[in-house]
Amino acid sequence: MKEKYHSSQIALHWLVLLLVIATYASMELRDFAPRGGSARALMSSIHYSCGVSVWVLMIGRMLLRFIHPTPEITPKPERIISIASHAVHGLLYLIFLALPVFGIMTMYFRGIDWTIFGVSMPIAAVPNYDLKETMEGIHEVIANAGYFVIGLHAAASLYHHYIVRDNTLLRMMPGKK
Repeated sequence: MKEKYHSSQIALHWLVLLLVIATYASMELRDFAPRGGSARALMSSIHYSCGVSVWVLMIGRMLLRFIHPTPEITPKPERIISIASHAVHGLLYLIFLALPVFGIMTMYFRGIDWTIFGVSMPIAAVPNYDLKETMEGIHEVIANAGYFVIGLHAAASLYHHYIVRDNTLLRMMPGKK
């Protein structure tokens, strides 16, 4: 069995990380820009475009998981660690697949023109502010949970690398063995 993930999986993992950072950062930085200004509009556009890109790439990552086998961790972790690892990875996939869906639904029900990569997106003919608020609330809760799960994922990889000293992190690092 291979010792590392396939190069396409590694590339997508790190590209998704960069896009997630851009997505979160653009929304956090947007609040420093005045409402109605071009800087705020740019930050929103980056947020929408990167968020949708994450969604597309996460679907690609799911497909690649079926094509390429997962390299084994050596030494093999305890069963409870494997279960926790699968749970965290499942949450990451769920978060990054759900967030863009709820974000798009928020914008749709808001009824105001918006774009992804400069392409106009559909909007509700009649805005529904109650649904918009509900979708936005769900989007924010999932996004905030994302901070925690991302942090847990990163901490676990460092724990495996520096404390347990297994190959968990090395399997996803670019480059040769």
